[in-house]
Amino acid sequence: MAHNDELSEFLRARRAAMTPESVGLRSPAGRRVPGLRREELASLAGVSVDYYTRLEQGRPITPSEAVLDAIASALRLDPAERAYLHAVARHSPPSRRHTTTKPQSVRPGLLALIEQLGDTPAFVLGRRTDVLAANHLARLVLADFRAMPARDRNAARWLVLDEGARSLFGDDWEQVASDIVGTLRMDAARHPDDPKTTALVGELSVKSKDFSRWWADQKVVEFSSGSKTLHHPLVGELVLETEAMTFPGDPDQLLIVFLAAPSSPSRHALDLLATWTRRG
Repeated sequence: MAHNDELSEFLRARRAAMTPESVGLRSPAGRRVPGLRREELASLAGVSVDYYTRLEQGRPITPSEAVLDAIASALRLDPAERAYLHAVARHSPPSRRHTTTKPQSVRPGLLALIEQLGDTPAFVLGRRTDVLAANHLARLVLADFRAMPARDRNAARWLVLDEGARSLFGDDWEQVASDIVGTLRMDAARHPDDPKTTALVGELSVKSKDFSRWWADQKVVEFSSGSKTLHHPLVGELVLETEAMTFPGDPDQLLIVFLAAPSSPSRHALDLLATWTRRG
């Protein structure tokens, strides 16, 4: 059976990122080991050092959910990281995995919904952060994904490689771009044998040193609500709240909307942008 490299790398990175003090342990003077020792982590999780060592080495063993939960608690994982741990730990050998190749499409009702949100930028992300659909205002605020070649309609590729994206997010670009890389990592765990994901990760690793660094950091992110400040070339600063949601029966599609506070300068700027483009 093949070794589980994803699980091994994730456990090593998370253990190295911890300190004894963060989990209530004393750090002897002169300690040279970065992070926690394996035996310390195993003790916190309530498993044997031998078992944890084999798990961290990616040996072909199948831990129970209780063991994974105990390790997640010992590592102080957040909900997204915990879900990632369970996903990568459940990987089956490559020869027995199911490869997802069927193209995704957005159902007509969801397409109609984002178009009817005419004054609110909205778009749909699919597997590997592909942009499956975007309404008119989202294309004006972010980028005209519809005009791009099909292979380029991808949020991670756009955020990491496109200078327009870097300018749009300004000082927040690194946080936003590294977050989308963390989202891509989560997707790769859910679909470990998707060849397009593998190709995308390889391409971005070659083209971007930032991506390579973020990917090596083992960061895991799931979209949720938050605030974004954009610097639009036509209407200036936009302060927008984001909301993300999936739909029953289709967890691989994510609707994201950008909301401006009523009567705010950002709301006025969005209205102005839409009006200018209609006149053009």
